[in-house]
Amino acid sequence: MTTSITRQDPAALGGDGSILMRQRRDHAALDTMMNRWPAGGADDERDALWQDIVQLVFSHAFAEETVLWPLLRRTAPHGEELTGEVEEEHQAINDLVAQVEKAPDDPRRHEWIRQAFSLIREDIRDEEDELLPHLREAFDDHRLRRIGATWEAVRATAPTHPHPAVPRRPPGNALLGVPLSLIDRLRDLAPVGSPAARRASLTALGAAGAGAVVFRMVRAARRPGHR
Repeated sequence: MTTSITRQDPAALGGDGSILMRQRRDHAALDTMMNRWPAGGADDERDALWQDIVQLVFSHAFAEETVLWPLLRRTAPHGEELTGEVEEEHQAINDLVAQVEKAPDDPRRHEWIRQAFSLIREDIRDEEDELLPHLREAFDDHRLRRIGATWEAVRATAPTHPHPAVPRRPPGNALLGVPLSLIDRLRDLAPVGSPAARRASLTALGAAGAGAVVFRMVRAARRPGHR
């Protein structure tokens, strides 16, 4: 029987740099932002907070799917089933947030956002209670910190917006998702249709090699003897 990572101290989870502590910090940050959103003030303030949530949700989930879930499929009992369920949750969040982004003036937007928050909270609970404890059982502290560093590096190259057609598993997610992240990250800084956003679209075409680099990093981290 697994033990949730939710209330364990950092030492029990491999230290501050371990993948378990990195995951828990992101989850706590998301929970804080989602709790702030209903009373976020003016519409532009709530929109900015929503964008912060979206960016963290999608970069975090992409790194999970690229680095963590392949490890769990290899090491955890019923790993295929466990990760498959969470991938379905991620896809449902992806589809719902894409709907919000495509219809910014729809009167149902706030209800869709609340639905997205409910799905995100369910996903966090499933990960902390069911999936992530298997990493604690499978790996020592040193390996958990190495996995954490790889996860952080992949997250830095990850998409920050929904792309429902991108596969949920490597290598397809890295090869397609990493170039899209360039568009996303310029979009986060520049209005859609601006010269900067158009440059991002052109740059992404030449950035497909970045996906291959990420995939090689992940393969190295997943080798049984990698320390």
